[in-house]
Amino acid sequence: MCGRMTMTHPDDAMARLFQAAPSNDLPDVPRYNICPTQAVGVVTSGPRGRRLRPMRWGFVPHWYKTPTDGPLLINARAETIAEKPAFRAAVRERRCLIPATGFYEWTKDADGNRLPWYFVAKGEGPLVFAGIWQDWGQGDDRVTACAIVTTGASDWMAATHHREPVVLAPGDWARWLGETGEKAAPLMRPAPEGFYDRWRVDPTVNSNRAEGEGLTRPIAA
Repeated sequence: MCGRMTMTHPDDAMARLFQAAPSNDLPDVPRYNICPTQAVGVVTSGPRGRRLRPMRWGFVPHWYKTPTDGPLLINARAETIAEKPAFRAAVRERRCLIPATGFYEWTKDADGNRLPWYFVAKGEGPLVFAGIWQDWGQGDDRVTACAIVTTGASDWMAATHHREPVVLAPGDWARWLGETGEKAAPLMRPAPEGFYDRWRVDPTVNSNRAEGEGLTRPIAA
């Protein structure tokens, strides 16, 4: 699962990292509480090379009459992505990279209170999630939207949540983007042991209106 994330790395640094041409309308950074339906920077690949471009976080199947006509699809399960009508064409033809600095997950205490945890790569370099995308609608109603691919959690992650985002190593970016002609299915797996750091953060982040660097600061667990 991945339902909130952060992005603090500058757009120009991300464009260089992915060797992608950046769009002029990328979301402002830093961002410490990116929520579903908001825009995120996404890397796609096409005949003219890679692009770093904004997309709505929340996939919109082609049969929706409006972007809110059905469930909000922010994640796509690796185990069923190739069969689900909403995702099967996209995972074959429109895979993307979704960079982030970190993401949040929640546990509950004995009283049912939601306790947020913040996850980053060790060393706090960028995370690169496997994603899928597609266009929906036409003209002024056109929406370009994406979803993060998730898989069953590793033993370490399962202490917090039973799902985790599929994170891609640099050597796998081209393969996921379809640039090498290799099958991408083997990449849909949990992060290796020791990949993440995590710490408790203040419940202020439970509000989707909260923002600021303080949301990611550690507190006592």
